[in-house]
Amino acid sequence: MFKESPIIRRKSRQIMVGNVPVGGDAPITVQSMTNTLTTDVAATVAQIKALENVGADIVRVSVPTMDAAEAFKEIKKQVRVPLVTDIHFDYRIALKVAEYGADCLRINPGNIGREDRVRAVVDAARDKNIPIRIGVNGGSLEKDLQEKYREPTPQALLESAMRHVDILDKLDFQEFKVSVKASDVFLAVESYRLLAKQIDNPLHLGITEAGGLRSGSVKSAVGLGLLLSEGIGDTLRVSLAANPIEEIKVGFDILKSLKLRSRGINLIACPSCSRQEFDVISTVNALEERIEDILTPMDVSIIGCIVNGPGEAIVSDLGLTGSSKKSGYYLDGIRQKERFDNSNLVDELEQRIRAKAKLLDKSNAIDIKEIDQ
Repeated sequence: MFKESPIIRRKSRQIMVGNVPVGGDAPITVQSMTNTLTTDVAATVAQIKALENVGADIVRVSVPTMDAAEAFKEIKKQVRVPLVTDIHFDYRIALKVAEYGADCLRINPGNIGREDRVRAVVDAARDKNIPIRIGVNGGSLEKDLQEKYREPTPQALLESAMRHVDILDKLDFQEFKVSVKASDVFLAVESYRLLAKQIDNPLHLGITEAGGLRSGSVKSAVGLGLLLSEGIGDTLRVSLAANPIEEIKVGFDILKSLKLRSRGINLIACPSCSRQEFDVISTVNALEERIEDILTPMDVSIIGCIVNGPGEAIVSDLGLTGSSKKSGYYLDGIRQKERFDNSNLVDELEQRIRAKAKLLDKSNAIDIKEIDQ
């Protein structure tokens, strides 16, 4: 069983979004976007903090107007996580949020207009060490590319992206990342593959407008999983028609499944069958809700019978193997003498998981202290 990911990541240059590195050998970051009115400062700050609490590395905020830019100034003062400002067309808004402390500008240079306006935004970004994100979307390609290709194609998305890249290249600005999103999995995947061969800048992954929580999570897992398994991708957003908090959870679950990042509990659970000695589904669902706040990386296996239970338990930090009335308990792969009453499994497991998390956190803190010394 692989303890570490066998994936070899594409080599990319590194940029900094606030204090968060993106690209190079930095961990693949997970981000989301607020869906509150940006001018509602209190609501937007509350949502950003909620996203940060579930692990968001970066949060994007839409800034469509000057009023929103003024609101952003107040929002930025109240949060810690790096903020990307989403801007379209109006270069003056980009200049204003750069002044107010934006950590990244999501603005396509080719859509700003005159060359002097583009240069003004790039100069501001350079002066304040702010990277730019070029964001190409299959649903909003330039009119001439729509006419040329008649429909979104990987080549069309690539051509659109390279137009913006060329503008920044001519202005000698390399602190940027690029996305080529589409709602169609195959279109997005092939577009990213083509782009990955053209540039060495960080790539922001996403299957845009993926859908609701269940269908969108599946579509995103397939598309992003294909790219990540090929080593493509430095940061990602799972785009769901759901609470943005779910985007962060799903994003980390995708990375966790590929062993690209470890954050929180990795629950290994059987789908249940007639061999189960306790209600696996209700146990796992209840436990998952209780331990969502634990960020310590840990493998916990919950198997309802003794057929597959021991095999999973011996490679887990904690393991439960179903047996009649009382189930077997494993710690660090070793079978323990104590057994858990099947009527009280959730409480017992939560208690053991939290105790193990504290030990691991303490051990990691000691290791870090020794490194610092």
